[in-house]
Amino acid sequence: MGEVIDNTKENRFELDIDGHLAIVTYSISDGAIYFTHTETPAHLQGRGIAGRLVQAAFESARQRGLKIVPRCSYVAAYLKRHPEFQG
Repeated sequence: MGEVIDNTKENRFELDIDGHLAIVTYSISDGAIYFTHTETPAHLQGRGIAGRLVQAAFESARQRGLKIVPRCSYVAAYLKRHPEFQG
């Protein structure tokens, strides 16, 4: 698997797997990062790709001192399973 990239021009974190993109989109406002959508190509689902992508996005947010605000169901569920990113 490749490296997670923060594509700031598109406001999304990306992970390229064999030429197919998995993404998590976001917006930043008032010291918070709002994760709005997570998408993994259907044929790549079930391999932990979305989790890896969201974890990297959360780590980036933490490093930048941004509060994580889930606006999509996958990110909200991930945050519940990983309370170390809350707060």
